[in-house]
Amino acid sequence: MIDFAGLWACLEGLGLRDWREPLEPLLGERLADSAHGDLPRWRQALEQLPAANPDKSRELLLELSPWRKGPFDLDGIEIDAEWRSDLKWARFSDAIASLEGRNVLDVGCGNGYYALRMRGAGAACVVGIDPALLYVVQFLAVSRFLEPGQVFVLPLRLQELPDDARAFDTTFSMGVLYHQRSPINHLIRLRNTLRPGGQLVLETIYVPGEESFACTPEKRYARMRNVWLLPTVKELKTWLVRSGFDAVEIVDTTLTTTVEQRSTPWMSFESLHEALNPDDPTRTVEGWPAPRRVIAIAKAP
Repeated sequence: MIDFAGLWACLEGLGLRDWREPLEPLLGERLADSAHGDLPRWRQALEQLPAANPDKSRELLLELSPWRKGPFDLDGIEIDAEWRSDLKWARFSDAIASLEGRNVLDVGCGNGYYALRMRGAGAACVVGIDPALLYVVQFLAVSRFLEPGQVFVLPLRLQELPDDARAFDTTFSMGVLYHQRSPINHLIRLRNTLRPGGQLVLETIYVPGEESFACTPEKRYARMRNVWLLPTVKELKTWLVRSGFDAVEIVDTTLTTTVEQRSTPWMSFESLHEALNPDDPTRTVEGWPAPRRVIAIAKAP
């Protein structure tokens, strides 16, 4: 499924040849049919793409739902994903360091939408990691229509990568931090993926407030169970500095709306609309401030 020859060559070029020994058996285990009950069905759909009939291709791609990130245009098939990820990309792409010729790690990459945008912006190699096997299959399905080049999406978590690589020029962590029980540990791990002078691009949910503090939802936030700490922007900057980053800069803060995140035929489950208080959409159904997202950049020492 994955272009392992290209992956090992990419890692060797980064000076990460020793990653192959621990990752090869782990990836083999994750990609075995026994790893997920739906994987044989997903693999069967993948093997038929692209179909000779566009309607059949669309049917096969729908079998890989839900599509969370997008949009994609695959030979005229418009995948209208839950997230208008192109809107987020437009908010930060001009503010970050040029990706031309850079080697990039995309943590929590989902189906590779942003990784493909990074490659299109000139990145030499993009390694995306995400534990959700469906997203890996979606990336492989998209790759049947688009030439991904040196882009790889692997079913891995950040903590499963060998420590202290210090090899990447840019590391992205988009929508991951608030799912971490220990955000400082996550930030330190991100720092340790970057070469000295490399850039972190971080996006997370924040709560409004001028002071430095963070909130912990008792049970759920916007109907999500796995949300642990929501900082103010000032607190997020403190976390980045305490984690060893320099030159911390906030490049965007945006209220998430149902224009950007919503249910579609490609993600037919409930979405942001159902997570907001119907009588006061500035609050979640639990009473928290509605999701606001901040994008920060920082430099590794």
